[in-house]
Amino acid sequence: MSSSPLKFSSLDQPLFGGLLKGDLVEYLDFVADRFVPVLAGRQLSVWRILRGQDPFMQKNVPKYTPDYVRTVEVWAEASHRAIRYAICDDKQTLMWFANQRAVEYHVPLYLGEHFGEDHHQTHMVLDIDPPEGAGFDVVVGSALLIREALAQAGLEGAVKTSGAKGVHIFVPLEEHSPDDVAAATRAVAVRAEKLDPSLATTAYIRAERGGKVFLDSTRAWGATVVAAYSPRLREGLPISFPVPWESLGDVTPADFTIRTRFDGDPWTELMPKPQRLSADLIAEGHTIPVARVVAMHEGKRRKAQREREK
Repeated sequence: MSSSPLKFSSLDQPLFGGLLKGDLVEYLDFVADRFVPVLAGRQLSVWRILRGQDPFMQKNVPKYTPDYVRTVEVWAEASHRAIRYAICDDKQTLMWFANQRAVEYHVPLYLGEHFGEDHHQTHMVLDIDPPEGAGFDVVVGSALLIREALAQAGLEGAVKTSGAKGVHIFVPLEEHSPDDVAAATRAVAVRAEKLDPSLATTAYIRAERGGKVFLDSTRAWGATVVAAYSPRLREGLPISFPVPWESLGDVTPADFTIRTRFDGDPWTELMPKPQRLSADLIAEGHTIPVARVVAMHEGKRRKAQREREK
């Protein structure tokens, strides 16, 4: 199956959603030449699912990680500890993760070992998140709003299903400061919202969305996103799959699973060349408050109000 010297164990064991560990290994072996370049050079976090246990997110690689897996140690300020991340630069590393029952693969938007002002966010990312129970048609409609807002700013992006309910839109970038990329992402989302405020919203607090599709512009700085071609821990193990814009209305995320086989490398083929963000887009974005900060202050305000009302 794989050119790796690994001996795969327990391939007939149930994995998730009626599929076997062997199905995962076979898919990752098939997609490796397209998948590894998406992961390469980026700190890897994975969702693993061990037999008889609930899924768990793994950032810190286990002590038994083989020597051929490249790792980097990063200080995590939030947890006040060093985390040793894997960097998946080759197929052998990917197939070791497959044997470890690693199903989902999440990577940051920057290349390099440590993120800071001198690091380059390679893509602007907008995440289209539908409300509970909504059909994929509203996701498509909202994605097209983002596409129109991008076009008006002289930009173009590629779209992929998230493997869950929504889609991710990636805009490859020339080098900009992380603050400017984050600002421009907010500006694109707000411009898209204004195109059809009855459909989409940038409201970060769920209770304020009014049943609309959320245009999430918070994928910036150290944020991670599920990688193109990654399986997801959902029924049938769907994969996050690139789709041509003209075909987006004809598919659903469930159409692409670890049993899907395809030719070529659509993520690379559909991705535009790196682009420059306009000064006016960046300037506009810097006037828009950061959603998480607004939500944090609103949460504190509401808590204080509840305390007063007691």
